Order: sequence, then structure tokens, then C-alpha cells
Amino acid sequence: MSQKQLKEAFISNLNGTSLLEISVGLSLAPLCLLCRGLLLILYHLHYGKPVSSRKYSLLLDFLVLVSPLLFSCTVLSPVLFFMPVILAAFCAGIFSKICSQRKQETRVPFGQIVEEFQQARLDPEYIPAITVFRVYINVLTSISILAVDFPQYPRRYAKAETYGTGVMDLGVGAFIFSNALVCPEVRQKSRVTQPEFSNLARQLFSVWPLVSLGVGRLLSVKSIEYHEHTSEYGVHWNFFFTLAFVRLAASLLLAIFPKNKSWIAALTLAALYQLVLNTTSLKTFLLHGSSGRDSRVGFLDANREGLLSLVGYLAIYLASVQVGLWLLKCRGSVRGWLGALWVLALAVLVLFVSLHVSQALTDPVSRRMANLSYCLWVIAHCLMLFIFFVATDLTLVFTKLLVKGSSVPCSWSVVKPPNSKKKLGTAAAPVGREDELPHLCLISAINKNQLLFFLLANVMTGAVNILVDTIHSKAAFALCILHLYMFVNCLIMSLLHAKNIVLKFW
Repeated sequence: MSQKQLKEAFISNLNGTSLLEISVGLSLAPLCLLCRGLLLILYHLHYGKPVSSRKYSLLLDFLVLVSPLLFSCTVLSPVLFFMPVILAAFCAGIFSKICSQRKQETRVPFGQIVEEFQQARLDPEYIPAITVFRVYINVLTSISILAVDFPQYPRRYAKAETYGTGVMDLGVGAFIFSNALVCPEVRQKSRVTQPEFSNLARQLFSVWPLVSLGVGRLLSVKSIEYHEHTSEYGVHWNFFFTLAFVRLAASLLLAIFPKNKSWIAALTLAALYQLVLNTTSLKTFLLHGSSGRDSRVGFLDANREGLLSLVGYLAIYLASVQVGLWLLKCRGSVRGWLGALWVLALAVLVLFVSLHVSQALTDPVSRRMANLSYCLWVIAHCLMLFIFFVATDLTLVFTKLLVKGSSVPCSWSVVKPPNSKKKLGTAAAPVGREDELPHLCLISAINKNQLLFFLLANVMTGAVNILVDTIHSKAAFALCILHLYMFVNCLIMSLLHAKNIVLKFW
């Protein structure tokens, strides 16, 4: 077999992993975020100021926020179930140290802190969990697209061939979900004077970079005979085309149907698509082609996975729009977000029950088809991850109340109550927006240039695969390459962030 055939076989005919393992893996990113926040608060407790060095801040963020995730999906994957316990114990140890080392003159009874926490007002204009969720989906995707080509990345984490729940199967749907959370239909919910189809016109213009990237990827892959998994999207289709089409189709639907009922459109699309799969020959065509021998004759046949799965991805996008609209409802207090967590937890429970019913009555989860089970699975796990991030933010809010004056980038700001002398309705004044602190934050850096980060990851992944025999790499070499790859990408984002450069010209 040629090197190209070897790499294609290496990522083909896989069956995924268990729902439990993926759920456990999702808890790692929030725990890493909590660990970083507690370390920064502990540093402030000792030195009375935040970390001021950009170099050390970047190093801390990379080692705490990125490196553990890289280890967890490679050499530490056999002990994945122990990692959340270890990280949680480490966080508990830091929290205990913070509690024991608070200065005597600022020590406040613990009960009073709890009461203050419950009554605390949060900045209603900024939900850090959305930013962190979107950044971490990008980071996890970037790690996986290169790590999957190394033998240290478990085959069960890679994309399943037909049915199955691999980590990368979730990543594709989660990427769609995260994009919809901040789409124009969500961000401009308050603009009642907008023309009905104005969002569609803007989206038509804004997706041209995605179409260009899709064409560029297609031409480059074909010209250098780069290895590709044909049954993933087809012969000519790729994820950039999927993302562009879904954004346009969603804008068109949301210009016709009420945005606050987008969950109905999502459920209807996913259910009808599953009904067609089960009652017609569409499923046979999607899995085996028009001739039943995995034919690739004609554009539709050659790209049937990419084209037909658009319906499922569109349903995920519309469901995420509904989530985004619900999250942006004013919840300016800790109590409000604690209540929101209960609602989200109930939604996750309903989705998992629905997933079980869907798999029993229709089909197992299939990213290749983007069927109803896949849609339910993706939305359930995305909401679960979001719950973890909100819980992390609330924990950091409580800890910052213990250490007055401490700050954590990309976490909630506690705001002062409105001045009674001001006019009724005057917004509360933030004590300090921590996402605007002068010192570097890797999450803010990546958030400013997310598409560039993803593009660089794809380009560097291609370069590494061309230059390195990834399949026969030893563990130490693979870890060095993966860390260098992620660090270079993060460093570029950090340098752009330090210069306040946003490479967006569309």
C-alpha cells in the first residue's frame, strides 16, 4: 500500500466509543479552566496583583488550558476516567489553600460570603461561557484533526464509518452548534426595525470566505493527492461547504419563520429527514450509492454524504439559535443563572431519553447521515458542556468574593447595584470587565480570530502530514509535534491579540 492508502485505511472503518467516555472527556476542559482561574486567584492572594508578564501568562494558559487536553486524547487516554478526579482534587487543593491563606484583616465569615454570592449581580451583557465554549470547540477540533493521524490517538475517538459516537463525530456537530450561538439572528434579536431579509443578504456576503476555503481545500487536496476519507463528505464536498450552506439556509428559514420558534423548525426537519430515511431508499443510496456498490458516478452520487447530511446539520444549527436566544435573556444575578442551570440540566435529561428512544425505534447515531439520533446526541452533549462551563464560572465568582480584588480573564464580572440616585433603568456599573484586562488571555486571543485559528490548524495539519510519517511515529515524537503545532498556533493568535489585530475583512 502507498503512504496515501495507508493513511486513508488508518482513519477508515471505525466504530467510535461510548457515550460515557465522551461525557467524561467533556468535563476536562471546564476543570482545566477552573484550575487556571484558581491559580490566578491564588497568585493575586500572594502578590496582590494579577500576572503581568505576557510571556508567563501565555505559558500558564497553554500548559493548563491546552496541554492536558492534548495528553488526554493521546498517551493518557487509557486512564481518561481518572483524569477528571485528579484535576478536581487538584482544584479542591488550590481552593482549600485560598481559603486558609486569606489575610486575617479581610477574613469574612463563610456564611456571609455564601449569602453575598447568592445575591451577587453579574454583568448581564457578557456571558463568558459562550465565548469559552466556542473557543474550546475550536481548540479540541484543532487538536483532533492532527492527532488522529498519529497512532497514539485512540481509533475509537476518530470518526465512525457509518454508525457510532466518536469524539470527532461530536466535534463536527459541536462546531455547527457553536457558530449558531452567536449568529446574526441571535445577536440582533433586539433590532425590531431590521428588514426581513437583511440577515440573509449579510450572510450571503459573509460566507464567501468559507466557500473560498472550501474551494481552496478541494483544489489543494486533489493537486497533491493528499489522503482523504471519501465516505466522510464525498469526493468534492468538505466541511467548509457544509458550514457555508447551513448558515445561508438557516438565514433563509429564519427570515420566514419566527426566530423564537426555531426549535420547532429544527425538530420538524430532523424528524422528517429520519422518516424519509426509514421509509424510502434514501438510506441505501446514502450508504451504498445508486448502484449499490458504493458508486461515485455524477455529482450527487459522488458527494451524497456531504449533501444529504446538510439537513441534519441545519437542524442542529436551528436548535442552537433557539439556545442562543434563550441564553441572552437577561439573567443579571447568580440566582438567575443557578435557575438556568436547572433548566439546562432538565433539557439534557430529556434529550438523552429522546436519544435512547430514537436509537431504539429508528437508527443508532450516524454522523455520516446526520440522522435524528445524531442531532439529539450533539445537542445533548453541547448543552452538557455548556452547563459545565457555567458552573465553572459561578465557582470562580464565589472564589473571587473570597479574595477581594482578584480577577480571572474571560469570567463573569460582579457588578455594583444601580445607584439609587440615578434614573430608574440605569444599567449597573461593572466592577471590572475581566475580558478587557490588559494582561494576555489565550481564550480572548483565539476568540478574536477563530476562523484564522481553524484555518492555520488545517494548513499546519497538512504540512505535518506531508513532512512526517505520522503513522509510524513514536509517542515522544508525536507529543512534541502536537505540542509544537498547538503552541505555534496559539502564539500567533496571542501576538495578534497583543497588537489588537482582527483579521476579518468581510
